[in-house]
Amino acid sequence: MTFLAAFIMKGRMQAMMVASSLAVLSLLFPPVSVVSSASVALVTLRRGGNEGLYVLIFSCLSAAVLGFFLFGNIQFAMLYGLVLWLPIWLISIVLREGKHLSVAIQIAVLLGMAGVIGFYLFINDPAVMWQSLLSAMAQPMLANNPDVPVEDVKQSIQTFSHFMTGGVAAGSVYGLLFGLFLARWWQSVLYNPGGFKAEYLTLRVYPKVALASLLIVAIALIASGTISEICWNLSILSVVLFTFIGTSILHSAFSESKIKRFAVPFLYITLVLVPHVIAIVVIVGIADAWLDLRSKILNKKNS
Repeated sequence: MTFLAAFIMKGRMQAMMVASSLAVLSLLFPPVSVVSSASVALVTLRRGGNEGLYVLIFSCLSAAVLGFFLFGNIQFAMLYGLVLWLPIWLISIVLREGKHLSVAIQIAVLLGMAGVIGFYLFINDPAVMWQSLLSAMAQPMLANNPDVPVEDVKQSIQTFSHFMTGGVAAGSVYGLLFGLFLARWWQSVLYNPGGFKAEYLTLRVYPKVALASLLIVAIALIASGTISEICWNLSILSVVLFTFIGTSILHSAFSESKIKRFAVPFLYITLVLVPHVIAIVVIVGIADAWLDLRSKILNKKNS
């Protein structure tokens, strides 16, 4: 994909062409949105916030024109592009100015948490809204599969509806950060070979951040009602943060093994195919805030 990064960096028109066309394409194939947002992030990381904003604004206009010809609608494509690119533009500025990938990740997670809190402030009972939406989505499945126990499905919907706000926010933050990582990798390949790998493998957070995350979980366990529900949804965003931290640490550890050629890919394949492993990864990420596991691994290797 480095050819695409080189094409984006040729000029504004190329960057806007890639961002807008892929944004419209992502309406049919959502994973493409990561590449679209990465194009805006790459310009911002390399050339600054003003240049990134220029590409963002005119990409929105381009997406609106494409949306008109393809779907007969201007507003939706423009707003979709704005929602897709504005957060990553802001996070890219944070990374460009602060030069610390871990800080950018934490800011992205905080934005997600702010979104969860804002949602609960503006929506009277989010769980009821999600329950209604999930029930409507489940109707075709139930109609086509009469053997499925309806009561079990309803019970699952009722349970998941209380955590959907955090789940949707977490999915958005994951998408945002994957786009940022792709842009940073592109920048590294074009201008600073090996730079992204060095940044990624040194990810860690201060103990205060880990302590605050554990405090949110404690409040969720102790409290009840809306307060507990909000804290559980915020905890889902904390999982996003410590998934990246824990994965970075395990990647570093496996990179020091004799079978690193197979161990590192196995780590990521396992994370995708066995989601339950994420719990272990999160624990590693939290523990590292106090134990500095990466240094212990390197010291053991050198001794």
